[in-house]
Amino acid sequence: MPEAITRAHHEEWARVVASLTRRFGDLDIAEEAAAEAFATAVERWPADGVPPSPGAWLTTTANRKAIDRIRRENKRGDKQKEAQLLYDDDPPGPLGAIDDERLRLVFTCCHPALAMETRVALTLRMVAGLTVPEIARAFLVPETTMEKRITRAKAKIRVARIPYRVPSAEDLPARVSGVLAVLFLVFNEGYLATGPGADPVRHDLTAEAIRLTRLIRALMPDDGEVAGLLALMLLTEARRTARVSASGELVTLGEQDRGAWDAALIAEGHRLVRERLAARIAPGRYQILAAISAVHTSARDIRDTDWSQVVALYDQLVSMDPSPVIALNRAIAVAELDGPEVALATVDRLESELAGYHPYHVTRADLLRRLGRSQESCAAYDRAIELAGNSAETAYLIRRRDQLG
Repeated sequence: MPEAITRAHHEEWARVVASLTRRFGDLDIAEEAAAEAFATAVERWPADGVPPSPGAWLTTTANRKAIDRIRRENKRGDKQKEAQLLYDDDPPGPLGAIDDERLRLVFTCCHPALAMETRVALTLRMVAGLTVPEIARAFLVPETTMEKRITRAKAKIRVARIPYRVPSAEDLPARVSGVLAVLFLVFNEGYLATGPGADPVRHDLTAEAIRLTRLIRALMPDDGEVAGLLALMLLTEARRTARVSASGELVTLGEQDRGAWDAALIAEGHRLVRERLAARIAPGRYQILAAISAVHTSARDIRDTDWSQVVALYDQLVSMDPSPVIALNRAIAVAELDGPEVALATVDRLESELAGYHPYHVTRADLLRRLGRSQESCAAYDRAIELAGNSAETAYLIRRRDQLG
């Protein structure tokens, strides 16, 4: 029974929230009613059994919860007037070029009236159903900060009457960058979940991110960054089944069974990368990341990787996005090309900005291990283990630390 409820949450959360948002025009009402519906399912399904259509049951229950809440509000009249302004009883016609409830919800949450980081956080909560702690970890901020950020965003949408629809074709290019950022973070959370109690890999999240990115590509077939993000997701998703061992431990790129990678996804990802190269238009961030992934997935063995090409691509990326995380990833490639000592000097300069970011300590631990500085490497592994939220990654780090003796 817990598995059925978990599956329903993964599959139906966004549909329920989107349906209630369209009807009541209020993200707070939609989110709280959806949460109450799932809580009711936890109480009733073990006794009554899982309904034949869990999504319809949850939507109906959530609608009733929302109506009950509106009736309880002191300002009942105002709430009902607001809902009526944003929703009529006629069947909705196509809104924008794609008629998809969840996509409408994404574009509402990614409205340019909101700060970029707020758009991403709100969509992760409302569309992907991630918890506030999961989103806070993705942003490297305290949970209380993230809670306030999401609350303020919902209030701004309500006060500004931001419409619940897919933008018109002429507005799409200006709006798509925020949506892509959302989908990338949703995908990353699914590819290696941050929660200690979560499955190491959440295929529902990666599949949803890919599904929505495909929809946006159908809407904007000439947008290079949409194609780049889709290629990046496909090339990363292709390696998913080789990512965690049978014992539940993370398997790094160099140790993965490349024969287990999904050849069809890799072929599609490579085709998209080649298409963007042939366009001879300056690539954006996602196109460069996809090209890096294409280099990795072209190599039959880790030793065949063209590291000079990887570093050259990271050089392009650093010029447009000089963030410490990109610098860290570049250093990992530099270690393969110029050696761990050169890379460690770069990594150590990032300490003040990445002290709370566990991949920073994982990278340091590995470089120190390769340099024979076992005691320092062990300390770095200890810090990485403290900060890592995923059980599969923790298991891998503990094994690597213990191998130091």
